[in-house]
Amino acid sequence: MSKTNPTQVAALAAPTKEVEATKPVASKPVVAKTVAAKSAPAKTSTTASSTKVTPEKVVKAVVVKAVVVKAAAVKAKPAKVEKTPKLKMERDSFTMPKVEYTQFSVLKGRLIKLGQPAKKSELLRAGIMQLSAMTDAALKAAMIKVPTIKTGRPNKK
Repeated sequence: MSKTNPTQVAALAAPTKEVEATKPVASKPVVAKTVAAKSAPAKTSTTASSTKVTPEKVVKAVVVKAVVVKAAAVKAKPAKVEKTPKLKMERDSFTMPKVEYTQFSVLKGRLIKLGQPAKKSELLRAGIMQLSAMTDAALKAAMIKVPTIKTGRPNKK
């Protein structure tokens, strides 16, 4: 590295501004040590103030800038996204008349034409949502229309 002139030394010693998070982060302040080792003692101009700028001050300024850059990078990290708790699933089996069971395929076909394909379980869940949203009188009227069937597995023939 070449020798530093008084303007460069003054720029390094000047207070630093807040660094944007998009600038690359200095990986190691080791660079500052090599700069001090390779640079010659800084010359002071006769018009400058009476204080001398030494290589140690230059190293401190470089290290301070590196720390400011690292601090800005640490603040720029995005917040961790909280995971939603996993829903527990419940498996069940049920019996229904064949005529009502064929409605699954009819409804699935309609949904495919609408561009919203669905599974049987999704259709059942949508039906449960609709029943839950009904008033008590509407729910009772809907349940009166559903015939009661014998539960259990059908006999093998």
